[in-house]
Amino acid sequence: MSPGAVSRRAPPRRRDPLGGAVTCMLEAQEPDGAIPWFTGGPWDPWNHGECVMALAVAGEWDAARAGLDCLVARQGPDGAWLGEYGNMLPMADRLHMARVRPPAFRDTNFAAYCAVTVWHFVTLTGEAEVADRYWPMVRAAMNFILSLQHPQGDISWSQEAHGTSADDAVRAGCGSIYKSLDCALRLADLVGEPQPTWRAAQTRLGEALRDRPERFDRTADRSGFAMDWYYPMLGGALQGERALERLDAGWSRFVEPGVGCRCVAEQPWATVAESCELVMALVALDRRAQALEVLTWQDAHRDTDGVYWMGWQFEEAIIWPQERPTWTQAAAILAHDALYDLTRASSVLVR
Repeated sequence: MSPGAVSRRAPPRRRDPLGGAVTCMLEAQEPDGAIPWFTGGPWDPWNHGECVMALAVAGEWDAARAGLDCLVARQGPDGAWLGEYGNMLPMADRLHMARVRPPAFRDTNFAAYCAVTVWHFVTLTGEAEVADRYWPMVRAAMNFILSLQHPQGDISWSQEAHGTSADDAVRAGCGSIYKSLDCALRLADLVGEPQPTWRAAQTRLGEALRDRPERFDRTADRSGFAMDWYYPMLGGALQGERALERLDAGWSRFVEPGVGCRCVAEQPWATVAESCELVMALVALDRRAQALEVLTWQDAHRDTDGVYWMGWQFEEAIIWPQERPTWTQAAAILAHDALYDLTRASSVLVR
């Protein structure tokens, strides 16, 4: 077996409360360390990175390190990754997603997230040499995304769209990039290569997210997506009273009591991943009682092995789709860590 590769042998079933979620990710991990949405499903570096962090929280060190090495191996010379858009997968039938290759893009948010993944691992393990090992990857990724930043501060959603009629900025993606830049700046300081131009770029991005709404949704209105609601808060671009005002203004629109966070406001579909990310946003805003309530609701959306389903269609009262993505498991584990302070890295995503 090559260095960094992981065995495809099914791991033993874990007995801890989140064991089913961990096993789901381990079973999907490929020999080169890649963690797709599900076996035979799409791969992108953002959801992969989230799984790497969750595996590290669970103490699955070999799998997490293999995941980090996979990011290095799959990075392009321009600092980007070709990430497959699983949200564009067709349905094979009414309940299941098709196992076909979706379109792939050099997505800026996908590229930036490697900084969060590496900083999380460094914080969790205390191994400063990890920062040195993966710093070239992070540096290349940050330079790639900032080459696609507009003078007004927003960052194009992909290299393919930049400068074309499809050029646009997405609040959720840019909110996540804001957090990625924060982690990248911490890594830069740790390895002794401060990046003042990155800090200035993050400042401009934050200003755009807070005060330049015209720079977002230029080609389509995405205000009905929950991630566009909470990511400026979760990523840290919006804090204090303005963040709380945004949270409270969208609560009744996006949160279905007793169920979770809708993916899209107008649809009767709550997902575990959005719900768990909302939990982390609530922790970041010190709304821990609300965070606990939303996280507790997710216990109903698990199978008999404790693996989380993707979502719940609450008008029809059915699991939909009948998929258990790896990144759903990761979001649940990271939300538990953020709320209960299970590890030294519990604050990375919420401070």
